[in-house]
Formats: sequence, structure tokens, C-alpha cells
Amino acid sequence: MEDSKAQLSSGYAMGPPWLFKGSALYQLHLVKAEVARAFIPKDFKLVEAFGYTLGGFFLACYDDSPVGRFDELVVIAGIVWNPPTSCAWAARVLVSKEEACRHGCKEIGLPSHVGIFSKQKSAEVREKSTSMYSSFLNMIGITSSSRKEHTEVKISEVNDSNIMSLCSISIPYLEPKLLGDNKWMGPKIRMSLPSFSGRTIHNPLLLKYACQIECRMRAVMVAKVSGPGANKSDDDDKPCVDRLNNNTLTENKNWNRCISILLSKPVLALEFNFLKMRVNAPTVVASPHQINVAENTSSCFRNS
Repeated sequence: MEDSKAQLSSGYAMGPPWLFKGSALYQLHLVKAEVARAFIPKDFKLVEAFGYTLGGFFLACYDDSPVGRFDELVVIAGIVWNPPTSCAWAARVLVSKEEACRHGCKEIGLPSHVGIFSKQKSAEVREKSTSMYSSFLNMIGITSSSRKEHTEVKISEVNDSNIMSLCSISIPYLEPKLLGDNKWMGPKIRMSLPSFSGRTIHNPLLLKYACQIECRMRAVMVAKVSGPGANKSDDDDKPCVDRLNNNTLTENKNWNRCISILLSKPVLALEFNFLKMRVNAPTVVASPHQINVAENTSSCFRNS
């Protein structure tokens, strides 16, 4: 009864498409396939090469949404093949509002949890980088300042009365060459980010949905991610499920695997400014295994 009342009072009750406005950082990482497979249903094929898939995270700050202002972190396990295209699979989602968490769990089929997002700006003086990546950013109109400013976002999960630290994300600030000209924020783009969801205790169905995005997008320096209470060296690629916790409970293993995804090697960071994201209600889909069974059954009837 309480859940139904909360749902009626929520902005989500107005129905899809749900509109979110704000900004976001989409960072792609090379994630070990063995780590990603722990989150993905066995009847789906993981898109991988040389033992790795593309995962990472989507960190968003929504200024306007069906439930007002809130923060979100989506930990992306990897990419699964869904002919003729591919879709992302979320390993864990943290949001700063209970209404958003409830909606994500029940309506979208996401592994959503309530989180705490604390932000702090700081600065440090460094020499300008001469790396190829910095040179590329310089060519497209973005130059990294010798006085490195960054925003530190510390993210924790609220589990009953416990607060568990998940990670800290240090987002660098990039100074535009042409002050006062918003062209440095990148071109206006429109794109669709398709995803699978479901197979959770709150929504056991297999679902598919897409985020229709309009924004100004630009490549930025990758954000540095630190694990809970421990610094990770750049060359340490050992899954943190082995490093942090040997507990045999599934939830603890999945928690550590999420940290392993966040600590994996980043390959590209994209910043979305003036973000407008429309999310339609998910649709129920059949898994590849169910499709094969149906095709085989149909073939048997035809042959008989």
C-alpha cells in the first residue's frame, strides 16, 4: 500500500517517456570478460576480444527529472550481442533518491540501490602533459591547464542502516581555448544507447530499453577512479574480487566485481553537456535461448 502511494505521488506516475536534463560523464573501460560474465545471463553472448569487453560507468547529475534533482552512477559490466546490434548490461546502479531507486528496480528492471554522492572541488599544480592523448585534445580545441582543477565525487551505498563506500571518482576540469564560446563543449549530437535489464528479484523478466540522448558531446581526459579506502596502482589489473574480499556470498562477490569494473583500465571519456535524455518504458524480450527453442519447435511441427 505504501509503495503504491509513493508511486502515485512520484513524477514517474505521469508515464513515459521520462525526461532527464543535466550533465554526465560516460567513461569506457576494458573490463575482463570473466568479471563481466558474472552479471550477464548465461544465454547471452558477451562481445569480447582477447579476454576483454567494453564496460565502464555513466555518472550523471540531473538538474531536472520526474523526481527533481538527483545523482546517478551506472556501473556497466559489458556489451552483449543482440543481432543486428549490441546492448549494454548494467552491473549496479546507485541513485541519490529513493523514488528513482524504486522506479529503476520495479519498472526498468535495474539493479538499483540508494547511494550517497558527496562532491568536493580541489586543485593541484602540474606541468602540462605532452602525451598523444593530450595533443589530440589540444587539436580539437581543449587544453589541459597546468593548474589541475578537479571535482572529487565520493560514492557510497546505503544498505539498511549500513553505509558502504564504493569508489571515489576524480573528474578533471579542462579549460577551453576560446573563453565565452560554447563551441569548445563539442558538437550537438543525437544518439540512442540501447540496454538490456531485468532478471532481478524485483523484475525477473528480460527487458530492453533505450536512452534517447540529445547533448553537446566532447572527449575529455579520463577520470581517475579509486576504490574504497585503498589506492590502486596504475598497473594493478587484478580483479578486486580477489584483492578485497574472499567472502563466498554472492552479493559480496558482485560488490567486489563492481569495484573491479570501476578500477579497470579506462580507454575513453565522453562528457555530455546540456543533456536531454528521454527514456521510454522497457519492452519484454525473449532471450536467445527462448528464440532458439521456439524456432526448433516450429521446425519440428513443419517437418511432421
